Amino acid sequence: MESTLFEAVGGEEFFVKLVDGFYQGIETDEVLSLMYQGHDLVQARRHLTLFLQQYWGGPTTYQSERGHPRLRMRHMPFVIDPDARDRWLDHMQASLEQLEMPLTAREELWNYLVAAANSLVNSE
Repeated sequence: MESTLFEAVGGEEFFVKLVDGFYQGIETDEVLSLMYQGHDLVQARRHLTLFLQQYWGGPTTYQSERGHPRLRMRHMPFVIDPDARDRWLDHMQASLEQLEMPLTAREELWNYLVAAANSLVNSE
C-alpha cells in the first residue's frame, strides 16, 4: 500500500516547519518582503501550509476555506520576475534542507516547487 507524500514526511508538522522556515527567510529578504507589506503574514503562512498539505494528500481544509487554489490568479497582483522566483526558491530550499525526509519525497517535492515557481513568473 502506497502512502501519500503528506504521510511519508510526517504529516502536518512537516509542512508547518517547512513554511515557518521559508517565511523566516522571506521576512528578511529585501525583495520578497516588500510583496507582503500590509499583508497578514500569519494568514499567508497558514494558506501556504494548508495548500501544500492538501496538494500532497493531506486534509482538504484549503479548498474548503478558499476554494480552488488558482495559483496564477492569486499571484497576478504581484510582480514576479526571475529574480523574485529565484529568491523564493532559495528560501524554500533553505527551509527544506533543515528537515529530514525520504530522498524520493524530497526530490518529488522540490521538482513541484520549481515547476510551480516557474509557472508564476509574470514579468521579465
